[in-house]
Amino acid sequence: MKPPADRRLDANGTGADQPAPARPRYGLSGPLVLCAATVMSVVSFLVALQLTDSLGTPSTPWRSLLVLHGSGWYLWALFTPSIVWLSQHFRLERGRLAVALLVHGPAVVVFASAHVAAMGAVQWWLALSAGQPFFWWYEVKRSALQNLNWEMTTYWGIAGLSHAVLYWRESRDRALHATQLETKLIDARLATLQQQLQPHFLFNTLHAISTLMRRDVEAADRTLLGLSDLLRMTLDTAGRQEVTLANELDFVSKYLEIEQVRFADRLNVRYSIAPEALDALIPSLLLQPLVENAIKHGVARKAGPGHVDITACRDHDKLRIEIRDDGAGLSESALSALQKGIGVSTTRARLQHQFGADFRFEFHRQEPGVAVIVALPWRVERRDERAGEARANRPAQTAAANRAARLDRTRLAPGQPAFMRTRI
Repeated sequence: MKPPADRRLDANGTGADQPAPARPRYGLSGPLVLCAATVMSVVSFLVALQLTDSLGTPSTPWRSLLVLHGSGWYLWALFTPSIVWLSQHFRLERGRLAVALLVHGPAVVVFASAHVAAMGAVQWWLALSAGQPFFWWYEVKRSALQNLNWEMTTYWGIAGLSHAVLYWRESRDRALHATQLETKLIDARLATLQQQLQPHFLFNTLHAISTLMRRDVEAADRTLLGLSDLLRMTLDTAGRQEVTLANELDFVSKYLEIEQVRFADRLNVRYSIAPEALDALIPSLLLQPLVENAIKHGVARKAGPGHVDITACRDHDKLRIEIRDDGAGLSESALSALQKGIGVSTTRARLQHQFGADFRFEFHRQEPGVAVIVALPWRVERRDERAGEARANRPAQTAAANRAARLDRTRLAPGQPAFMRTRI
């Protein structure tokens, strides 16, 4: 049984017919061909009119000149679709040159002869309209001997233009296909890097929970509930390389709730987020490993209470994010080792793949602590995308709200974003 017209038979034995390869779009635009014929008709008519006057020969009526030159070029416009079809199915290229010459050789003679004969018919009609004698066969033979080389040149000109257009389209399609492949490759690499972050984050969180189980089972239970919310949020953004800053801060706030159970009053997080920055797009899971490092290498090593400051604002055409801690700080060698770790190196690789050189990702030693600065191209999520995402996530958001109400662990002040929750 033959496969459908839009499928081709699978020869690999997989049991499914494959999509038929897309056929290239041949031909030149009809309006473009008619426009070119009109321009050439007018130009050749004006040249012929000027030439007739300058030679001092008996002036041919301008209407007759216009009809002759217009007919000549419009006849070639009529022949163009057939010539283009022949040119692009029997292309003059290596490996097919002999076959193409066997086709185009007779075709050029046929089309040139047809044009000469048709122009003879136009001349016969003009002579008949003017009441003058006209010997059609004699004029056709004379015109063929005089103009056949010009007629054949016109044929080859149309065929050459057809080849040029086809090669240009193929080059454009190859460039587009290469760009699409490169985009898919970058997406695949970004997805791989993102997947490397997820088990790294999960391992660290589970390690913290195991530590809590030995001294505070209730706190460990709350941490497990927080981890379930984090995993749900991770699943909600699965497959998405970018989220809004507001969504990413919500994710970070969930992570900080877990860390708050471990550090209690020793961990203080302060936010300074410009309202316009909340809708800016950033790579998903960008902030969590940076905040984790600020806690692990800053607050955890400090004897007393520590602070982590998260700021974000628009800086001209960039979104500028800074995460700063006031911990004990890091030596130069420790900072270099930190930047080679999984979280930081993976984050840097994601930014390089996504933005090329158009980003900043810098670590600065402070007194006290360390500051991380990230600057990304400013891009904002469109409203229609935001509305669609809100509708898609509404059931999950409702379930999360119910869990939060049952836990009664946080409260949200009116008008505050989710990441600015304060503990009771």
